[in-house]
Amino acid sequence: MPVAPPLPRHEEHDGLRDDYLQRLQPYLRAGAVVQPGWFPRATIRYTRGMRANAHYFSQPKWMDDWLANVHRYAQWRERWLAVTGPLDGKVLVDVGCGPGNVLATLGGTPQVAIGVDVAEGSLQRAAVVGYVPLQADAHDMPLATGIADIVAINGSLHHCDDMAAVLAEAARLVKPGGVLITDHDPQFTAWNFRGLAMLMWRLRVPIYRWLKRGGHAAADNEQYWALATELHHRPGDGVTEALLRGVLEPRGWHVRVLPHNHFVGAEVFEGQIGPSPLKMRMAQRLSGIRPGTPQAAMSLFCVARAPDQAAGN
Repeated sequence: MPVAPPLPRHEEHDGLRDDYLQRLQPYLRAGAVVQPGWFPRATIRYTRGMRANAHYFSQPKWMDDWLANVHRYAQWRERWLAVTGPLDGKVLVDVGCGPGNVLATLGGTPQVAIGVDVAEGSLQRAAVVGYVPLQADAHDMPLATGIADIVAINGSLHHCDDMAAVLAEAARLVKPGGVLITDHDPQFTAWNFRGLAMLMWRLRVPIYRWLKRGGHAAADNEQYWALATELHHRPGDGVTEALLRGVLEPRGWHVRVLPHNHFVGAEVFEGQIGPSPLKMRMAQRLSGIRPGTPQAAMSLFCVARAPDQAAGN
């Protein structure tokens, strides 16, 4: 991994800094050590993958584009609002919040929206969206048990070293009867390419680089860093229904796992998956995966409800 260039630092604003720490205080775990700063910071033991995430999701121009365009489509909003309802007056914790897409897309005025991420640049943008920013490791957050009406993990699990550990830690934060939502992580069975499709998958990076397609057109290694963050988005890896249920159901949670191909709204609750892109269908057919089936859906929308009598530790 090449050395990442230094990132531009956000201008310090003492008033905002004090306000963020004060607003976060009621939601912290007893004895949690959180350092003051422009946004509060917990101790993080960085892994290689976390460093890649901290760098990629801090680059200003990449995150400006991410906030404007990623996971901002109407069907995503409809799908989530069908579960969360209006956010007004609720406590939201967004694990791996990035530049703030969940709150920016859902809207509303929650009692508090806590955005957890390792990337400074993302937290700076999330704060502008309306989050109380917290720089922390999703595997071990300094937040108290049972504080949140809604915990969101949107497109973030596959960026984490230990997906099961992050899911369990996120579940710890949900209050009795609250909801945990995960979405936009690649489903293992849909991306498990083989044969010619696997060869094409491996060749895509040098071909895209030669064509200067997408992030490869940038002179600052955007595509390299983007790929370095995808810790569980490759053939032979990804999220499964068994993983989601295996972590949550033994804790007494009610779990619904709904496969989808992204551009499907509340119809996902009626079993609709939606169409996948042509290139995805072609790769799946070459791999012996039948497009249009639940196993071929690109992502899993997991809606998990905590038991009323316990927060699910």
